Amino acid sequence: MKVLTVTGYKPHEMNISSINDERITYIKETIKRRLRVFLEEGLEWILVSGQIGVELWTCEVTLELQEEYPIQLAVIPPFDQQDSKWPEGLQEKYQLILMEADFVQLLYDSAYKGPYQFQAKNKFLTDKSDACLLLLDEDNPGSVKFFLEEAQSKSEISNYPMFTITPFDLEDTAQEIQNEQGENWNSN
Repeated sequence: MKVLTVTGYKPHEMNISSINDERITYIKETIKRRLRVFLEEGLEWILVSGQIGVELWTCEVTLELQEEYPIQLAVIPPFDQQDSKWPEGLQEKYQLILMEADFVQLLYDSAYKGPYQFQAKNKFLTDKSDACLLLLDEDNPGSVKFFLEEAQSKSEISNYPMFTITPFDLEDTAQEIQNEQGENWNSN
């Protein structure tokens, strides 16, 4: 596997309303741990559309991992100015990520025109990747279900592995981090 699409929930789908929510730390650490495994196996590219939430956090993690691994980041927004209605802090993060990404290309060189742009984005991301990693609770798929449906369709006709990060994985990471912090606090 050389190219991995990563996607998942938007912050509001996880009841995250602040860019300083501590759960983001656990999500990013879980993503980082998963990506490290793939990087050790030869992963070269992370592919995202740049939407808020899991995808932007993945971008931040990927840029951090570039200090250790020769991983590249491609951001393929479905349309121009996808961040125009986002909170200012997220717009700034998004613009910085676009500047630091190794490859950025709009899927449609226009502003939002309709849901077909999101459908085309999902198809493009699955077509251009060897596998996907989804932060997903199958009981509550949220907006991720549209990408999941496209990935499942591709998986039925070709070898397209779909990896998931579940709420249980996030809980495990949170517990491990809290245990490590407790041990560090006790040793001081």
